[in-house]
Amino acid sequence: MFIGRVIGEVVSTVHHDAMNGRKLLIVERLDPDGTSLDETILAVDSVQAGRGDTVLVVDEGGSAALVTGLDNPPIRTVIVGVIDSIDVEE
Repeated sequence: MFIGRVIGEVVSTVHHDAMNGRKLLIVERLDPDGTSLDETILAVDSVQAGRGDTVLVVDEGGSAALVTGLDNPPIRTVIVGVIDSIDVEE
């Protein structure tokens, strides 16, 4: 699981049936303080996130299957929450 920021969306006319009706977003990984880790990943959106949103991302196939409700989906990474704020004790 990691924190990220949505920086874009992928549009495709040809895709796997498991992707029907699902958005594929480009997510930039972040430190808890919001600093970019200069790494991006594609993630399926399950919470109607949009560009600029800070999100919670699950990066594990079994969890992706639970979140999407599909049996053995070709999906590994899923956005499971939009984060309003992060408080870190120093």
